[in-house]
Amino acid sequence: MDIQKSGFLSIEQMSELYLNKGIQTRSQDAEVSFEEILTQKALDHTGFANGKLKFSKHAALRLADRNIDLSDEQLSRLNDGAWKARQKGIKDSLVIVDDLAFIVNVPNNTVVTAMDSTDTKDNVFTNINGAVII
Repeated sequence: MDIQKSGFLSIEQMSELYLNKGIQTRSQDAEVSFEEILTQKALDHTGFANGKLKFSKHAALRLADRNIDLSDEQLSRLNDGAWKARQKGIKDSLVIVDDLAFIVNVPNNTVVTAMDSTDTKDNVFTNINGAVII
């Protein structure tokens, strides 16, 4: 590979250097769609690759105090709600799953607090900028 007199690589040289190295070919039956690749890259970039939210100390105490036990299906729906909030650009979201309400800090992937229907009787939620009902 020769560097031109200007000291810069040509487009062809850059393509050869960066696009051809380390590319693994896929068989026809193992093709991955552009949408799948884009979604995976977005997940990796946003921190949702593992698909799990963290629970703050406060939220964990609220779950214990209020005897709230999340099923795997409810936890999955809560994660889905947080993902949808992220896609819409919501920073602090109310996510409602069945009769449970969660405040999620989306950028930190953290459930800040949790409450059941008895605690939400006034239906007033503060410090949120969006809601997702799952």
